[in-house]
Amino acid sequence: MLGLSVVLTPTNLFFLMVGAFVGMVVGIIPGFGPTAGIAILLSLTFTLDPTTAIIMLAGIYYGSMYGGTITSILINTPGESATVASTFDGYPLAQKGRVGPALVMQAFASFIGGTIGVILISAFAPVFSKIARSFGPPEYFMLMLFGLCTLVLMMGERKRYGVISALVGLAIAMVGVDVVSGVPRFTFGSPELMNGIYFLPVAIGVFGIGEALYSIYKGTHKELEKEMIKVNFRGSQFWPAATDWIQSKFTFVRGSIIGFFTGVLPGAGATIASLLSYSFEKKVSKQPQEFGKGHMPGLVAPETANNAASSGAMIPLLTLGIPGSGATAVLLGAFLMWGLRPGPLLMSENPEFAWGLISSMYLGNVILLVVNIVAIPLFIKVMQVPYRLLVPVIIVLCAVGTFSLHGSIIETWILLIFGLVGFFMKMYGYSPAALVLALVLGSMAEETLRQSLIISGGSLSIFLTRPVSLLLFIFVCLLVFSPLFIKITQRNKKKHNPQDFVQ
Repeated sequence: MLGLSVVLTPTNLFFLMVGAFVGMVVGIIPGFGPTAGIAILLSLTFTLDPTTAIIMLAGIYYGSMYGGTITSILINTPGESATVASTFDGYPLAQKGRVGPALVMQAFASFIGGTIGVILISAFAPVFSKIARSFGPPEYFMLMLFGLCTLVLMMGERKRYGVISALVGLAIAMVGVDVVSGVPRFTFGSPELMNGIYFLPVAIGVFGIGEALYSIYKGTHKELEKEMIKVNFRGSQFWPAATDWIQSKFTFVRGSIIGFFTGVLPGAGATIASLLSYSFEKKVSKQPQEFGKGHMPGLVAPETANNAASSGAMIPLLTLGIPGSGATAVLLGAFLMWGLRPGPLLMSENPEFAWGLISSMYLGNVILLVVNIVAIPLFIKVMQVPYRLLVPVIIVLCAVGTFSLHGSIIETWILLIFGLVGFFMKMYGYSPAALVLALVLGSMAEETLRQSLIISGGSLSIFLTRPVSLLLFIFVCLLVFSPLFIKITQRNKKKHNPQDFVQ
């Protein structure tokens, strides 16, 4: 009730609607997503009250999950990685002439997944917060290490690239004055680098400018223009049939629960959640052969999961101060910019802010459901805006927003440099999200590591003698060595039973 009283003020309600609508538009633009949207538009919130600003940015965050599916269904082009799984059955549904039912069903699936996710946040966030109050520097260091390892391992076959990206982020985080000795590091005599490299120019560069350049390089704009010609609503029934709801009734719940608890894991994110939910739904379905051919539960499963995951990712962010994805890393940076330190004390020291943000997600999902159904024709018009007009606007917004932070031309150059870095990272398969996450966590990880070593007199045993720290250390070891264990197991199985292994 406290949270609702905060969010229902005219100002907060207005900016919640603005954030949700802008998030939808950002999600529709192929190649962009919540991370790029938040990074680019963060500068527009500098004059707002901190609570109002975060409510708007959170609206962009989960609003883009709704919007990203529209292009997945209409033109088989995911708005972002979290909506890749939605193309598997979304686009075949459109090819069958069921564009209307697919779009309406994804709107309801997103609404249900997001709402169940927020209900679970309300239930679990206070519990996580109470547990986290017993954490000291050793526990926080292990938690940050766990988050970084999870993100790297979620890179799949490209783990090496994820590790390199994270190491680059950690190296950038080392720039500035040493937290213990006070000695400048890697500043090259520049007074502007004494406080380190601020995360925002880096995040805006790699996600904003980098994504725009990569989209042009890949020719996304040309493919988009070709596919948009095929979009046609005429002759399509708008509302889903009764059989669609009956087939998907348990999918809504399963997808939401899988998505939420996957989203809570640092580094897992909405992309993994949507793919897991799709795979699970296909396994439990009585009609697995229909998946990939325009089966409605195949669209509902990833949609509920990715929106529930975006809610789940807020739990480690709010209660532990640990971002679980690139988008929540940028949100963490926004928290810190306004002097708000997410962690176990946030809900007790700033209850209006914490519960106002959570309550805004309830209302935001209602707003997005209505907007998603009513404004579909408008969003299709947005998709038809030529890239040659969008890209200059994006770059100008990035440059002006970065310069307005501290009036620093050095930070503007950092923005442009990391715009090129982000482009080449995307081109060669490296992870901009791992870089930004390591940059945000790097200084905190170093600070807690140094504090732990000071407490223990320089002994690393402090991480093994405290129960929670030891438990997190075991989890980190399992994450690091589990791929090696799986490879050895598969090799032994192949050696003893080569024919069974092939089958």
